[in-house]
Amino acid sequence: MDRDAPDRLGRMIAIVQQLLPHDGRAETAVPFLSLLRSSQPTPITRGVLKPSCCVILQGNKRVHLASEVLDYGPGQYLAVSVDMPASGHVVNATPEQPYLLLNIEFDPAEIAAVVLEARIDLHDGAQPVRGAFVGETDAALQEALCQLVRLLDMPNAPPQEAAFLAVGLKREIIYRLLTGPHGRQLYQNVVLDQQDRGISKAIAWLKERYNQPVLVEELAQATNMSVSSLHHRFKAVTTMGPMQYQKQLRLQQARTLLLNGCADAATAAYQVGYESPSQFSREYRRLFGAPPMQDVKRLRSAV
Repeated sequence: MDRDAPDRLGRMIAIVQQLLPHDGRAETAVPFLSLLRSSQPTPITRGVLKPSCCVILQGNKRVHLASEVLDYGPGQYLAVSVDMPASGHVVNATPEQPYLLLNIEFDPAEIAAVVLEARIDLHDGAQPVRGAFVGETDAALQEALCQLVRLLDMPNAPPQEAAFLAVGLKREIIYRLLTGPHGRQLYQNVVLDQQDRGISKAIAWLKERYNQPVLVEELAQATNMSVSSLHHRFKAVTTMGPMQYQKQLRLQQARTLLLNGCADAATAAYQVGYESPSQFSREYRRLFGAPPMQDVKRLRSAV
């Protein structure tokens, strides 16, 4: 990082701590920006990462993508270009120096528009690349992030001002990411994939049919790939095979149903596509570390 990086991080930290004095997640006046805070390390939680850029201002986090581990800390970001089941936990945080994170949600269409309008020349590689990666924020990206956070600290401004001004800053942030060292990685999965490789199409196809029986051959045909090519490219981007991806989507959805009180374990199992409640319970426990209702009770107690 450059010489002024600590000052920019310090300004953002001061604003975020003022806006978010207690642990938790908070939405902001900027629709695509949310803030997270934790004053202590957290247990591992599972979920689905959405296309976004997560920037750590303070503390450290570890993310698990199947067998791959990504660690990042102050001044670094995790960019996610496709929906990816993952787990993660805060590994370094104290009440004096809590973990603080900016979460900026992406829309693939926005990234494609920046590439076209700014005439960014990103050459495609021969191999698919991982759908999530860690990078360093440089001076230009940090300055854009700092201006974005400052929009949250305008007490006398009209309510709509922050949201309006943030649109241009989001485009600049996307531009800085695309023109940085990991630009091709972001571009390939968000833009080129939709045109050529079809992994985003495969993910969308599985999300629409997460609760239905799916054959790999059907998915390969729907995405105009051979079965072997589908497996290779899908795993290269998401760290797991298509059927494992669908299974994790099912279990994540079942967990949501249980947490919201919409179903008991057996009903949730059938709703997400399982024919056997016992198989559902085994796979749920394997993924989340406890049987369904015990896991839900533990989560509710934590909340």
